[in-house]
Amino acid sequence: MEQQSYSRLFENNKKWVEEKLNLDPHYFENHAKGQKPKYLYIGCSDSRLPVNEMTGTSAGELFIHRNVANMVVHTDNNLMSVLQYAIQVLKVEHVVVCGHYGCGGVAAAIENKSLGLIDSWLMNIKESYQKNRAFVDKAESKEQKVNRLVESNVKEQVYNLFKTSYVQEGIRTQGLQIHGWVYDLKEGLLKDLNVKIDKDFDEKSVYDFH
Repeated sequence: MEQQSYSRLFENNKKWVEEKLNLDPHYFENHAKGQKPKYLYIGCSDSRLPVNEMTGTSAGELFIHRNVANMVVHTDNNLMSVLQYAIQVLKVEHVVVCGHYGCGGVAAAIENKSLGLIDSWLMNIKESYQKNRAFVDKAESKEQKVNRLVESNVKEQVYNLFKTSYVQEGIRTQGLQIHGWVYDLKEGLLKDLNVKIDKDFDEKSVYDFH
C-alpha cells in the first residue's frame, strides 16, 4: 500500500506532463529558458497552502521560499540567499510575507512545551509573541489568540525584511514593495495587512542604511 501511494506521485506527474503538452507543445521548452518572476513569496511550510492556486499564478510567476511560520530570520543563510538573489538578480518588484490562520508553528510557540529540535526555531516566533503579548493575550479564545499572533508575526517579519540592506537598496533603486498577507484556510481568502514601515514601527531609523 505504501509503495502504491508513493508510485501515484509519478503517475500523476506523467498525466500532468501530458495535459500541459496538449495545451502547449512548447510549455516545458519555454520554461527551461529561464525565469522572470515579479514576486518573492515567503510563506509557511504547511502542506495545505497551494500558493500558485490561491494567487491565480502559473509556474514562473512566483519565486518561493517556505519555512515553519513564514519567518524572516537574519541568521538564516538560506532565506537571506533567496532574498538577495530575488532582489538583485531576478529584480522582483514585490516581496510578500504570507502567514495563515491556525498556523501550527505559531500555536506551538504560544505553549510552554518542548518539542525537540524545532524549539530553537520556535524561539523566533516567541520573540514576536513577547513583543505583541498585550494585543495577543486579549483574545477571547485560544483560536483567536493564535490568529492574533499570526497577524502580529507577519508584521514583525515584514519589518525584519526592511532591516536588510538588500530590501532597502531595492526600495531605493528599484521601487521594491514589501507586503504582509494572511491566508484564511477556512475561507480560502487572502488578507492584506497593509503594513506600513514608517507608521507601524517607530524605530525604523536605527536600521537605515545610507
